[in-house]
Amino acid sequence: MSPVCDVEPLPPDFYEQPTLTVARQLLGARLVRILDGKRLDGIITETEAYIGEDDLACHARAGRTPRTRVMYGPPGRAYVYFTYGMHWMLNAVTGAEGFPAAVLIRAVKVVSGRELVAVRRPNVKCAAWADGPAKLTRAFGIDGTQNELDLTDSASGLWIESGLVISDANVTIGPRVGLYSVPEPSKSLPWRFLVTELTKLEEQ
Repeated sequence: MSPVCDVEPLPPDFYEQPTLTVARQLLGARLVRILDGKRLDGIITETEAYIGEDDLACHARAGRTPRTRVMYGPPGRAYVYFTYGMHWMLNAVTGAEGFPAAVLIRAVKVVSGRELVAVRRPNVKCAAWADGPAKLTRAFGIDGTQNELDLTDSASGLWIESGLVISDANVTIGPRVGLYSVPEPSKSLPWRFLVTELTKLEEQ
């Protein structure tokens, strides 16, 4: 039996909001994963928004394909894709159904299940366990089998729930990273949201 969920997952209407709103409001929220019957969770500290077919950094620039069809589906679904032949990336589908958009979960500060994460991330300092999108999926045991899961239902074993309130003073907004071959204006859109000082999270 899975561990009891004390806090309800964020509801579908949270993800129906504009993608940039979701990307900002996910900072401080708690990513939860049930793995081997144990709960792992962490505070989301970095996100990026990808919005529509006109966003040349978004996978939906190619339209609806077997890979991107989940982005056109109901908001609140997980979009998990494989990249560079070695990394999994976790996204939350956002906006109105039929319009392709998602928020990439780029980093998490691990809170619960640290013993299990330490085993999954050997010889890595705890501060670096999940401070990047590929590190996050390794730490939380997320791969293609979680693609299209309902993040609004704890029965899925992967969800996001409310957590800390992050003040605007502790958030940096800027261009998304790693978009080396993406042309302007998509390359420089300020669609990345980052918690500036992690130490302030411990004080809340």
